[in-house]
Amino acid sequence: MRNQANSAEHILVLGIGNVLMGDEGAGVHVVRGLERAALPGNVRCLDGGTGSFLLLEPMQQAGRIILIDATIDGNPPGTVRRLTPRFSSEYPATLTAHDIGLKDLLDAAYLLGGPLDVTLFTISIDALQGVGMELSPAIAGRIDEIAGIILEEIAGISEPAAESSQKACHA
Repeated sequence: MRNQANSAEHILVLGIGNVLMGDEGAGVHVVRGLERAALPGNVRCLDGGTGSFLLLEPMQQAGRIILIDATIDGNPPGTVRRLTPRFSSEYPATLTAHDIGLKDLLDAAYLLGGPLDVTLFTISIDALQGVGMELSPAIAGRIDEIAGIILEEIAGISEPAAESSQKACHA
């Protein structure tokens, strides 16, 4: 069950992706970029890697979740979309593959703790990119900008918490 005492104000920023597969790791790279930012004390950033059920606990403890993941959706690489799906069935079918699948993880979280307050940021990538740790120029050139978009989202959520102590993200 969700920890109601702490969850109301807690924001989890969760970057998903495999950094060994280039642009597929874009969500993780954005979270790493956020490490350099000062954030309200109620914000926790987490490198979710390729996803696993170990992410259930931090997701259940959060009042709000900001997910960042790569998607192969036919849009130009680097396109960012903001979605607010209420159910796992409303998530894009084109989210890139992970160990258990982001939809599976969300289904488990919904089943164990009820509805989640999730905002999903998808980053379009090229389906034909090869394996490697380097981001393509189209994605690498946008990581800081996408981190800025996430910071704006956080500021919009945590306006009342703006006076709380500042802390950096930890991946």
